[in-house]
Amino acid sequence: MKGHLLALFTIICWGTTFISTKILLVDFSPIEILLTRFVIGLSILYIIRPEPLKLRHEEHRLYLVVAALSGITLYYLMENIALTYTYASNVGIISSTAPFFAAILASFTLRKHAITGPFIVGFIISMIGIVFIALEESSLNINPKGDILALGAAVLWAVYAVVLKKICAFGYDMIVITREIFLYGVILMIPPVIFMGFNIDLIYLLEPVNLANMLYLGIGASAICFLTWNFATKYLGVVKTTVYIYACPVVTVITAYLVLNEPITLYKLIGMILAIVGLVISQR
Repeated sequence: MKGHLLALFTIICWGTTFISTKILLVDFSPIEILLTRFVIGLSILYIIRPEPLKLRHEEHRLYLVVAALSGITLYYLMENIALTYTYASNVGIISSTAPFFAAILASFTLRKHAITGPFIVGFIISMIGIVFIALEESSLNINPKGDILALGAAVLWAVYAVVLKKICAFGYDMIVITREIFLYGVILMIPPVIFMGFNIDLIYLLEPVNLANMLYLGIGASAICFLTWNFATKYLGVVKTTVYIYACPVVTVITAYLVLNEPITLYKLIGMILAIVGLVISQR
């Protein structure tokens, strides 16, 4: 129950981040938002756990680097770049296939993680629901560059989920592990930042609305949510935690209704119901 509550809390937070990002994109580029939020998150985690990580085996560092590269640096970069080539609805649907890829990877690399019938049925029902939600946003045209990047992001999140489960088995303090993953993730962002540019204007950053949203992304959606997600993975395993991604579009629709006054249409309502039903079935 603790794991399920942590996963649900994380998805509720992540489902609302699109509003903060949408507001910040007026004054900042995607890479500026990405690096700033994770630097803030890293700082918070260092305040909570300042002691250095003492690795029992040097090969454990490789797992941390792979987790940072797949779950932070490349995942968010590919997802953000995908949004410049294709519809947000396409990215939302394709990104929601991450639980499927996670289940496949886990079945090959982890014990006791076979793909079951309920998981497949739940996946299909949830994907139909997510398509219903996305139908309200665009015509869902195929855009090879953006769609392939979004698919790559979904696979990378699956890699992160499986590697994280391996890391959990090492027995380290989860807060310290999350902090180290953030550290490597920020370091690995430096080459893209040099290439794409980073020029944040402090005048814009210190505006109350921008500062509040950046702190929410950095502290809430990054530091706290990665902690709760990692703990959920430790308690529930890869597949049970990852399928909560099906609920992310549902949270987004509800948040858009409450904050942006976007209507909940019949398509969205049907989609939300199907996504939740699929999630429940997959949890079996």
